[in-house]
Amino acid sequence: MKKVVVITGASSGIGLSIAKLLSSNNITVYNLSRTAPKEDAINFIECDVTKKEMLINAFQKIYEKEHQIDVVINNAGMGIGGSVELEKSENIKKIIDVNLFGVFNTTQVAIPYLRESEGKIINIGSMGGEYPLPFQAFYSATKSAIQSFSSALGNELRPFKVKVSCVMPGEVKTDFTKNRIKQETTSDTVYGERIANGIKKMEKYEQNGMSPDKIAKKVFKIIKQKNPPVVCTVGATWKFLRFLKRILPNKLIDKVVFKLYGN
Repeated sequence: MKKVVVITGASSGIGLSIAKLLSSNNITVYNLSRTAPKEDAINFIECDVTKKEMLINAFQKIYEKEHQIDVVINNAGMGIGGSVELEKSENIKKIIDVNLFGVFNTTQVAIPYLRESEGKIINIGSMGGEYPLPFQAFYSATKSAIQSFSSALGNELRPFKVKVSCVMPGEVKTDFTKNRIKQETTSDTVYGERIANGIKKMEKYEQNGMSPDKIAKKVFKIIKQKNPPVVCTVGATWKFLRFLKRILPNKLIDKVVFKLYGN
């Protein structure tokens, strides 16, 4: 039977790569986002993940047409860069609304359908949640929360045979970099060049990062697995760094991160 997969934020970047790969493998894909993708093979329903009523209507529409929903991929997200002290309240609220409540809303709406299909939820996290970054504190906080949320949710849904996974990429080359909301720091005399330098380094790593196609391949593998991992990274380097995080003292890790991004 042909699978039906719903992806949030699949109009570009990682989400679009996932959608294209799944569509090319005879999977019916629906993209829920505010803008349409430039791919005819991907069904598009305009939807803002921060608005639960829109999600309810979108899932009902998909189910009425397809009579099943097998996988939901929570991919929609955003980034902000700057110091905690100087960040605008509206930006903090926005990133929490999209990165956290967007996932919470979509998941709540999706669970009844996935319980019926004994399906899967795949949340796109980030190694920025595993290695919290200075001047990316709010992004790191939301992605760390998604990892914890995924683990807790997996145990809640275990009796229903609904599997939950959190995929944590490192730096990925997408338009996420240019779309990041950044603080205006020209008049700041407290942090000096540290904010701009930290974000500049981050963006350099991102633009030299892995292709979003690698994340798509990992997601496709999880969809096919009977017992997928609860948390997984992509690439040998990031798997090794995640291993180091568990054996090295936090104090040492923090010093390294400071020298890379905070100094």
